[in-house]
Amino acid sequence: MADPGERTSEGRPTGEPGPAGPGPDASSADRRILERLGALRAADLPVRGGRTLAYVYDSGLPGVEELANAAAAAFAGVNGLDMTAFPSVVSLENDIVGRAARLLGGGPHTAGTFTSGGTESCLLAVLTAREHTLRTRGVTEPELVLPETAHAAFHKGAALFGLRTVVVPVDPLTFRVRATDVAAALSDRTALVVVSAPSYAHGVIDPVAETAAAAAGRGVLCHVDACIGGWYLGHLRLGASAPALPPFDLAVPGVTSLSVDLHKYGYTPKGASVLLFRDAGLRRHGWFAHASWPGYPVLNTTLQGTKPAGPLAAAWAVLERIGTDGYTELSLRVHRAVTGLVAGIGDIDGLRVLGSPDSSLLSVAADRPGIDPFVVADEMRRLGWYVQPQPAFAGSPANLHLTVTAAMAGEETVRKLIDALADAVAAAAVTGPAGADPAVIAAAGALDPETLGPGEAALALAFAGVGERGELPERMAPVLAVLQALPPKLAERLLPELVGRLYRAAGS
Repeated sequence: MADPGERTSEGRPTGEPGPAGPGPDASSADRRILERLGALRAADLPVRGGRTLAYVYDSGLPGVEELANAAAAAFAGVNGLDMTAFPSVVSLENDIVGRAARLLGGGPHTAGTFTSGGTESCLLAVLTAREHTLRTRGVTEPELVLPETAHAAFHKGAALFGLRTVVVPVDPLTFRVRATDVAAALSDRTALVVVSAPSYAHGVIDPVAETAAAAAGRGVLCHVDACIGGWYLGHLRLGASAPALPPFDLAVPGVTSLSVDLHKYGYTPKGASVLLFRDAGLRRHGWFAHASWPGYPVLNTTLQGTKPAGPLAAAWAVLERIGTDGYTELSLRVHRAVTGLVAGIGDIDGLRVLGSPDSSLLSVAADRPGIDPFVVADEMRRLGWYVQPQPAFAGSPANLHLTVTAAMAGEETVRKLIDALADAVAAAAVTGPAGADPAVIAAAGALDPETLGPGEAALALAFAGVGERGELPERMAPVLAVLQALPPKLAERLLPELVGRLYRAAGS
C-alpha cells in the first residue's frame, strides 16, 4: 500500500480516488467542470489513508466507496418527503433502523428515524423531549440537563427549541459526569437528561445506568449520545477478545432514546445517522404534521422537508456489504490500534493521554512545560498528519484529539503516527509555546460580546492573526492561543465573524 502521506500531481493522497471520470462521450465542458472540482479538492485534507484524524472515517476496505457511490446515484432523484410515493425509502429505513436497534439494545417496541447526521439526531431528541414534557406534564419552561462534555449540538437544540440548559461539571480526572451531580440538577422542569457514550472530547463513557436510573426516578427522559461511538462500541463488544464495556444502550433501564451515526464507524458516506426511541409513541412527539393549508398534507419525520434518499441508499448498501462480522473485525482492529497508540504515546516524553478512554477517541495533552499542543499540531501537519487541536476548557487542558479509524489500524501506520508525534514534540520544544500577548488579551477581554460592532470584531480578529478576507496563517498555534485566552462568549461572537469572511457576498 502506498504511503498515505504521498500525494499525486493533483494534490490527492496516493491511492485516494479523484472525481469520477466523465466517460468517453463527455464533452470538453464536462471535463473542464470535473477538472475544476479536482483542483478545488486538492486543497482539502485527504479523506482516505488514515492521516486525517478528525472529520473523516475510512474503513480501508476496497470497493466500499464505489458501491456506496453507485447506490447513491441509483436513488439520487428519489424524494423521501413522501414515503407513500417512494415506498423504497420506507423499506431501506426499516432495515437500517432494525439493524441499529438489534445492535444497541432495542426491543420489540423500539422505533427509529434515519436522519442527516448526528446534529439532526440530537436536535430531534431535544425537540421530542420538549414536546413530550409539554403534553404529558404540562411543562412550558423546560430544562435540559447535560454534562459540560456533552456535544454542542444539544446546546444548539436548546437554543432552537427554547430550553434552558443546566450544565453539570465532570470529574476532573476521569472526565465522566457523576450521576449524583446529575440527580441534584434535576427539577420539575427537566425535560431531558443527556449522557455520552462516549463523549467526543475525551472518548469516555458516562455512567449511563446510574444517570438513567436517576432520571427515571423523576419521570424524566434520558438520551444517550452514541453518535460517534455507538456503532464501534456495539460491534466491539461482540468480539471474542473485546474489552469489558459499561452498559450504555437502550437495554439500560431508563434510557429512552439513543443516537448513532452511520457515517462515522459505519463507514458510510456523509449524511447518515439513526435516532432510536424506546417506542413509536415517544418518537411521534418529534414528528411534524400539517394539513391546515390548501396544499398537500405534510408529515415530516425529521427537520428536513425534501429528504434526499441517496445517503439512505448508500448507507444501506455499505451496511449490507460489511455486515456484522465485518464491523466486529474492524472494531477489534481499531481497538488494537488504540491500545498501541496509548502505549506509544506514554513513551513520548512530553505527552500524556487524558483520562482512560473507553473508545476509539484519544485526547493527548502536554506532560511537561514548554510543550504547546497547538504547536505540536502545526508540526504534525507539516509532517503530513492532521490532528485536531482542542482548547483548554474548565478542567480539561489544551490537547490534541485523535480519531482512530480502521484505515490507520495497521501496526506500521500506528508506528508512523507515534514516530511523527515524537518528532513533532521535539520540534515544538525548540519552537516554544505560542503565547498570547497579555495586553491584547486584556484589551479584548474588555469588549462586550453583546454590543461588539464590526470594527471591533475586525480588530479582535486581526489581533488573532486573521486576515481581512478570513485568511488564516500557515501555523494556527498563535490564533488558537488567542482564542483560548478569550472569554468563551467573546470567542463565540468572533467565530461567526471569522467564518462570515470566508463566504463572500453574492455581488463581490
